[in-house]
Amino acid sequence: MTKPTDQTTAYINDADRADRADRADRADRGAPGPRPGRPPGPPAAAAPAPVGLLHRTGRACARRPWLVIALWLLVLLAVVGADRAWGGRYEDDFSLPGTSVQTGAELLDAHGGPKAAGVPAQIVLSTGGGTLAAHRAAVGTVRDRLAGLPDVLSVADPLATPGALTDDGRTGYFTVRFASSPAAFEKTYVDRVDRAVAPLREDGVTVEYGGPLGLLGRPGAADRASEAIGVGTAVVVLLLGFGSVAAAAFPLISAAVGVAAGLAALGLLAACFDFAAVSPTLAVMMGLGVGLDYSLFLVTRHRKLLHSVPDPAEAAGRTVATSGRAVLVAALTVAAALAGLFASGVGFIGMLGVAAGVTVLTGALAALTLTPALLGLAGRRIDRFRVRRPVDEPDGDGDVWHRWAAVVGRRPWTFLLLGTAVLGLLAVPALSMRLGHVDAGASPSSYTERRAYDLVSEGFGPGANGPVTVVVTLDKDGTDPAGRARLADGLHRALTGTPGVASATPPAPTPDGALLVSTVVPDGAPQDRATADLLHRLEDRTLPEALDPYGATGYLTGQTAAQQTFRDVLAARLPLVVGLVVAAAFVLLLAVFRSPLVALKAGLLNLLSIGASFGVVVAVFQWGWGAGLLGVHEKVPVESYVPMMMFAIVFGLSMDYEVFLLSRIREHWLVSGDNQESVATGLASTARVITCAAIVMTSVFLAFLLSTSTVVKMLALGLGVSVVLDATVVRLLLVPATMNLLGRANWWIPGWLDRLLPRLDPEGAAHPAAEGAGA
Repeated sequence: MTKPTDQTTAYINDADRADRADRADRADRGAPGPRPGRPPGPPAAAAPAPVGLLHRTGRACARRPWLVIALWLLVLLAVVGADRAWGGRYEDDFSLPGTSVQTGAELLDAHGGPKAAGVPAQIVLSTGGGTLAAHRAAVGTVRDRLAGLPDVLSVADPLATPGALTDDGRTGYFTVRFASSPAAFEKTYVDRVDRAVAPLREDGVTVEYGGPLGLLGRPGAADRASEAIGVGTAVVVLLLGFGSVAAAAFPLISAAVGVAAGLAALGLLAACFDFAAVSPTLAVMMGLGVGLDYSLFLVTRHRKLLHSVPDPAEAAGRTVATSGRAVLVAALTVAAALAGLFASGVGFIGMLGVAAGVTVLTGALAALTLTPALLGLAGRRIDRFRVRRPVDEPDGDGDVWHRWAAVVGRRPWTFLLLGTAVLGLLAVPALSMRLGHVDAGASPSSYTERRAYDLVSEGFGPGANGPVTVVVTLDKDGTDPAGRARLADGLHRALTGTPGVASATPPAPTPDGALLVSTVVPDGAPQDRATADLLHRLEDRTLPEALDPYGATGYLTGQTAAQQTFRDVLAARLPLVVGLVVAAAFVLLLAVFRSPLVALKAGLLNLLSIGASFGVVVAVFQWGWGAGLLGVHEKVPVESYVPMMMFAIVFGLSMDYEVFLLSRIREHWLVSGDNQESVATGLASTARVITCAAIVMTSVFLAFLLSTSTVVKMLALGLGVSVVLDATVVRLLLVPATMNLLGRANWWIPGWLDRLLPRLDPEGAAHPAAEGAGA
């Protein structure tokens, strides 16, 4: 190839400067597209990128790859080591300060003595024949051994505790109270419990663990298998989709480093804040999914730019300045959606958002720094190792995606109605969504918690798996023995006479006489709708009618009551969370794309896809359509916090593909000023990479269907379905159809709003012409 002369170089530089001046002049005059009478400018990929912060960052990382890689390794070793040394534990905490259920629990702790303190768990015993009394010696030995275990506060003997033994004497249970939830203990603790109960098993007594101890006794989670499936699928998809080993390897390396750093950082945060047990699983799902996507978009853009930019470091800089900008906006949108979970007012939910957000941000940081370093290290040899002819973004307008965009452009109303109908049909089951708590009855029969649940249901009735504690505070008159007796007698009659109550113990005073306490056993299982109705009936009618004449106050507490209150609080605050997340995303997109209609359209389309994913979750888990294939063998309600979590995550992820697609459409619009051509070109240039990214992210999410947790299965299915819908129905039908219908109005913004909005352009680019077209 002939080396360009100095005169040629000067001519090219002069042309570039003239082109930039022309763009600025058109921006000042508010005229979109090239000057009339002039041919369109060069493609956006070949135009000189503004040398802003992102450009300089990408170029610097590509020019000093070993330094960047070394810094990432040092950071990774430091945070992982710190996590091993000082990291905290993950434990479910459903505390709801200020609620009736929390007040009741606090009153018990203050006045009930050691028996009311701690976290209870049942160890259920059943004999094949005969009674437990025939094994009295073994029961006593086991009681003493359990009491001697670490973190055990008290042990209630089934042979000495009223109500802990069935009428036939064949089934009973120890109630063991722990200093903290045993679900968060090391797995080896189960071995110590096994050794403690060994005398009963040697006597032929069946022993199973319920409650949080049963959760600890579950088989090991399949998270590692899920991660391996997700990564393996990513390798195959990226190799087949792009043909280049580097195009497959670099996103995997970047995502793995981002997830590892994020998980270690999350462990350090867990030492200071309370995170739910599902937090690390959720963090891995999100970190792997978005980390692969973000890095893949950068690698694909870089390989395209190498055709026109001789210097790989400069190409990496331009990649980060363009696609990196979309990555940054997408990550901020996801983070904003997750931060909106704090509007629920429930710390448990807000911290789940933090857990997912940590790996999203570390994944984006790795993509924006480590990926360009790897690209700089590979240089122009990025496609040296290949499994097929490497491909990147298409050239020209003859590919299948341009043709598809043309078809949609000719009949936009048809495809808009078709896509809306598909999402609307899938969303129909969401109208019957019932929130609740998924109890141990939904677990496989191979789990000890499920076997304990079944033994209790058979021996004591299904409601015994979710008893409710009634706590009554007494006024001065109520502390009089005669008045207290009348109150207790009337309360007991009221409780046993309430429809839906299987049994209720006579209210008994606490040791200091300040409270009366009764245990109510519902007719139904904890997750049944009838049980939820009963709790509302007790709180709204039974307790006030029985206690108001005495000036006493009653509270419902215990795990079942806490779950119901948790559900009620989240259901009441879900509209607030939805409104705040949608508003925050709208403002962010408005500031980035300078278009009210584009931001509004993105929000509405994402709400449609979220409704559809909700509908699929309801159909599978609540209606039972195909749930057995996922290892869930009975119909269950939707876990109370799943809709709020799904909404924040799905809304953020939906915006990812929306931002990447809109960024390329807007980029071409600023050059050509032709809306229909820009939609077709933007769709074609992102089609392969978004499709591959969606397959990868879907495989990551659906791989977590192997989890032992039904709640994780719900999240995995909902997130996987949402990605599929976003990458197909929304991107291929609804976005091009609506943008073709809106035409130039896509890029209209009132002048006053344009001046009012902050300019979220990380590269400091000139105010685009199209942004002010309708001012």
